[in-house]
Amino acid sequence: MLVLTRKTNQSIMIGDDIEVSILSVAGEKVRIGIDAPRDIAVFRKEVYLAIDEGGAGPGDRPSARSSAHVAGSETDSEAGKTP
Repeated sequence: MLVLTRKTNQSIMIGDDIEVSILSVAGEKVRIGIDAPRDIAVFRKEVYLAIDEGGAGPGDRPSARSSAHVAGSETDSEAGKTP
């Protein structure tokens, strides 16, 4: 496992197409942003494991962009928070 230290407004690149940015740090909560091509599925680990336990094959998994609503999470704007 590669371990990196980043500050707010810094990012890392995974390959040529995926950028992970640190948006904010407040106590133990870190907000990250992930910019990835639409064909790359991005899930929180607990959502990924729940989908995997459900026996869904790769073609049966929901798209990464719709997973937030499927999983019951919300974006900051939906939660009434501002960046």
